Amino acid sequence: MTPLSYYLIFSALLFSIGFAGAVTRRNAIVVLIGIELMLNAANINFIAFWRFGPNAEAMTGIMFVIFSIAIAAAEAAVGLALIIAIYRHCKTANVDKLDTLQG
Repeated sequence: MTPLSYYLIFSALLFSIGFAGAVTRRNAIVVLIGIELMLNAANINFIAFWRFGPNAEAMTGIMFVIFSIAIAAAEAAVGLALIIAIYRHCKTANVDKLDTLQG
């Protein structure tokens, strides 16, 4: 059986990659991918702590993950809709060039 620390290390690495992608990249779609990686790292933590917790028969960890996946899907849909609208208006998806909120 794999120990809890392996899951936590994997989750920390995944979160670090997502954070680096969200902070350092200029393309808005890559920033959204980084945010999704961070949410998946949190989901791995939920599942790991649920599995190794004192009451593994309760479905609390699974419910948190399902709720988080639903939130991530809504976030991706709204984020992509915003990126498409911004691209149609400004002709770029580069977040550094989006410095004005004028219509």
